[in-house]
Amino acid sequence: MKEDAVYLNHILDCIANIEEDSAQGYEYFMASRTHRDAVLRNLQVMAESTQHLSDELKATQPEIEWREIAAFRNILVHDYLGIDLETVWEITQRDIPRLKQAIITMLSLG
Repeated sequence: MKEDAVYLNHILDCIANIEEDSAQGYEYFMASRTHRDAVLRNLQVMAESTQHLSDELKATQPEIEWREIAAFRNILVHDYLGIDLETVWEITQRDIPRLKQAIITMLSLG
């Protein structure tokens, strides 16, 4: 769990950055290349960190789509010209809060 805790905290740091860079709302996010790039980078790093979590720990949060997070990371890294910013915005608003709560719960298990 010690190594998991390092990655869990790193994921929370990325989530905090994503929240900060999307806090000014949809219009600002879409208009600001700097904020979009920051969110995309933090999503990529966060998704990479989820791949380092133990399978046992991830199994405690079966409602999180761990494989889809990894697949999204591959899109961010390898298919960056095909990224749909509307989808990215939806992820920041719908999925990131759920992931944040799951990560906080996982940290409490240790």
